[in-house]
Amino acid sequence: MSAELVRDAARQASPVIEARQAELPPLVPGYRAKILAGNPLAAREHRLEALRPTWAAPLPGQLLGVLAQQRMLATEVVLCADGHAQERSLLGQVLPGVDPDDLWIAERNFCTVDFLRGIAARGGCFVVRQHGPLKGTLLGVRQSKGAIDTGKVYEQKIGLVTAQGDTVLLRRITVALQQPTRDGDTAIHVLSHVPMRQASAQQLAESYGKRWTLETMFQALTETLTCEVNALGYPKAALLGFCLALMAYNAVAVMKAALRAVSGHETVRQGISASYLALEIAQTYDGMMVAIPSPHGSIFRSLNAQQLADVLQELAAHVNLRRYKKQPRGPKKKPTQRTAYKNGDHVSTAKIMTKKI
Repeated sequence: MSAELVRDAARQASPVIEARQAELPPLVPGYRAKILAGNPLAAREHRLEALRPTWAAPLPGQLLGVLAQQRMLATEVVLCADGHAQERSLLGQVLPGVDPDDLWIAERNFCTVDFLRGIAARGGCFVVRQHGPLKGTLLGVRQSKGAIDTGKVYEQKIGLVTAQGDTVLLRRITVALQQPTRDGDTAIHVLSHVPMRQASAQQLAESYGKRWTLETMFQALTETLTCEVNALGYPKAALLGFCLALMAYNAVAVMKAALRAVSGHETVRQGISASYLALEIAQTYDGMMVAIPSPHGSIFRSLNAQQLADVLQELAAHVNLRRYKKQPRGPKKKPTQRTAYKNGDHVSTAKIMTKKI
């Protein structure tokens, strides 16, 4: 039921966004990009009787989310009540949602031969970072394919052997990074079978770099839509709470689509803060429900997608975008060097401040 709530919200939101032609440009022309990522739910309080004898952090569940890049909607979610479940164990439930001309973008943890073959068998394509243990056999000579913002791009063929002994040939795109990743990697390798005539190595490397949009969505859900409720210890309750937040995220996505239809894609992408939009809803909703009797809102239930899109666009034309302007952070500062201390030690604030003065 929780997963179907998310699917139904996406099904109802999609035609509204389409009616205003407010979809984002595709990452790769001719393909619908779908970004896949996992999200383990944070530890909960020890309220349940079964949890009281342990000090260990209780994890209520694990999930995989799918973001449709052009509409910026959460279209699918795979739920698991076992907080220790490996993300890969849920991939079999993702494959039925693969459609022809999909372009699935995912991190290296989802890079398995079975999953990649499953996407291809259903007519979809993929751009997935190569996982370390998945070696394969490199074929031919690595060729330079120019550069993108993060580094130089190279391409080479690679052969992967399936469990049945067959060999699958893929494109292996390498980005020699200008700056190492947080894990210290100086290069990343991306596997894809998108034909060369459809997308260059640079396009595919840049499309993989857009996977952070789903991670940003999870962050927005946690920080602004309060999907992580510590009191919800029961796994099904915690997963339902997260799915309700995904529905709210889709509602905000429809609002942003209406703003794009009026103010343009770049203005909304670069200047509008999703956090401020969510905060506006949270602060205004209760008062609106008091000031406007509920029967006055029932009119929206009778509107079709085109009529609702027209109303939203008319309202969006009166929005003061300066109220929701992003506040970009400055360059990161080096962390302050701190003195070592023992657990339980303390200092006097007044003495330290006097010493500095």
